[in-house]
Amino acid sequence: MSEETAGKEECHRCKGAGFVYPLLPSGKPDFSRVIPCECTKAELAEERLARLQRYSNLGPLTRLTFDNLNPKGRTGDPANEEMFAQAYEGAKAFAHEPQGWLVLTGVSGCGKTHLAAAIANHCIQNGRPVLFIVVPDFLDHLRAAFSPSSDISYDELFDQVRDSPLLILDDMGTQSSTPWAREKLYQIINHRYNARLPTVITTSVPIEKLDEQFLTRLTDENLSKVFLMERGKPSEHDIGDLALPLLREMTFEKFEKRRLDLTAEEQRNLEEAYKLARSFAQAPEGWLVLLGLNGCGKTHLAAAIANYQLGKGKPVFFVVVPDFLDHLRSAFSPESKVTYDELFEKAKEAPLLILDDFGEQTSTPWAQEKLYQVINYRYNARLPTVFTTCFAVEDFEPRIGSRMADTRISTPFNIDVPDYRSDYRSDIASSQRRTPQKARRSRSQ
Repeated sequence: MSEETAGKEECHRCKGAGFVYPLLPSGKPDFSRVIPCECTKAELAEERLARLQRYSNLGPLTRLTFDNLNPKGRTGDPANEEMFAQAYEGAKAFAHEPQGWLVLTGVSGCGKTHLAAAIANHCIQNGRPVLFIVVPDFLDHLRAAFSPSSDISYDELFDQVRDSPLLILDDMGTQSSTPWAREKLYQIINHRYNARLPTVITTSVPIEKLDEQFLTRLTDENLSKVFLMERGKPSEHDIGDLALPLLREMTFEKFEKRRLDLTAEEQRNLEEAYKLARSFAQAPEGWLVLLGLNGCGKTHLAAAIANYQLGKGKPVFFVVVPDFLDHLRSAFSPESKVTYDELFEKAKEAPLLILDDFGEQTSTPWAQEKLYQVINYRYNARLPTVFTTCFAVEDFEPRIGSRMADTRISTPFNIDVPDYRSDYRSDIASSQRRTPQKARRSRSQ
């Protein structure tokens, strides 16, 4: 027995040599050729698998497979289960035949990394090399590669990732947004895009919020398949002032549309306002302008519209106008957590914007101009918008008032009831009440 095979259990065919001679048609051994024995093939396969696993950079993620992942996810929500199932099947198909790009998006913890790792482990078991990279970690390693004490050079590490036969980029979008980081990541993405190299990308950032240079490549229908795995609840930044507990409790179910202190005409008016707001919430289109006294229920109905849409997983931006203008001013501060442009564009382009207490803002030229810019943009784009105000439409600056009164897009409705926070009407309250001129009723009435 040779030194190389010493200590190994001998194969009954090769007697420990590790190879055998193939047979000729005559049945005699062909001594001109040798082939690995079955035991050697098994050892070679194990060594190759170990090499592929080391190369893959999966580490403890080798335990994540398709078999130990629920094909419908973990939320129990039917809509999310359907999206997850589509992503699961898309990932399995990609793992069997890695071609093009696969982009997995969704909230943190929805299973994106598990699916990506399952693809990698499936490919490794089938002898395919794959490199799994967590994007923020990779950029840290890339920076460290500049150090003279680094085990791997910068160019070697960068080329290894850029040219990997199959690359998985996990947690893209969470990396530091420095110009250097964006440039390095773009170089990798752009190279693989041009070379059409198989790539899997996971991100918890809504894909439409990625930098344009990445977005155009990740959403190229000729190369990439994008799957949303789970739609999360909007963040507090998305829902603006609705983060306040009182506003979050203002739903249609909790709205008192029948009040004992109202006359029959006032009761009908309040019920009409409720129906109008509920109809708008179910299919937001155009503008809804709710006018009336302080305490008549305008804000409750506006918040109910927002909460209804949020319950459907739709984004809403709800702001109290004076507070919104204060936030805009403070956004100029270097300590601000949100930039002026980001906040301003958020209001301009929100899929549904609710402006509460409109008209109560300080009427400085700057405030008027900022609000006009928001309103004019949404007017031209025909974006769904809700206003609440205790002023009459005619009281507003003509540029704004004319748009709010345009019945081609806007439905003003006057809620002609007293303050719901009072159990009675006092003469003092009546004398202080500033009743807005009756607004044009809905065209459907």
